[in-house]
Amino acid sequence: MTSDNKKNTETATFGAGCFWCIEAIYQQLKGVIKVVPGYSGGETNNPTYYDICQGTTGHAEVCQIIYDPEVISYDELLEVFWLIHDPTSLNYQDYDIGTQYRSIIFYHNPDQAIISEEYKTMLETSGEYPKPIVTEIKPFRAFYQAEICHMNYYYLNSNTPYSTYVITPKLARFKKVFKDKLKTAKEFN
Repeated sequence: MTSDNKKNTETATFGAGCFWCIEAIYQQLKGVIKVVPGYSGGETNNPTYYDICQGTTGHAEVCQIIYDPEVISYDELLEVFWLIHDPTSLNYQDYDIGTQYRSIIFYHNPDQAIISEEYKTMLETSGEYPKPIVTEIKPFRAFYQAEICHMNYYYLNSNTPYSTYVITPKLARFKKVFKDKLKTAKEFN
């Protein structure tokens, strides 16, 4: 929660492959106030990107999403989460391979835990995915913000090969499905 002068906010923490992709997508949603890339789920304190890339910290690349629940619900954030990556891929997404790229939801309260588990169960029983969903759902413990060079990565580096071949196509698919939930240019700035 924020001070009386500001809106009440809540936090969601998701890992769905590279945090550059997650950040670029969630920044587009109405009601999302801030998206911060970082690391969560492991045992190493204050890990660096180099540490994470070794695959030995237990951390996943994640984004913490600060949002206004009066504008966008946790359910809607989850809907985006499930559609922006392949939750049946164990420890990889696109060109990124390793446990740090696993599909994971860190819940911040009992309501988030229940909603996340119910959504996962609904997807598992829907037959939408031919393979089992491997997404982990765990309680949030700690978050370590990524280095500054990872902040707003796509918007500062949209012409890099990774951005061109991985992030841009994901953003295009996302925008097509969620066009009614996107910020206007004025809201984005």
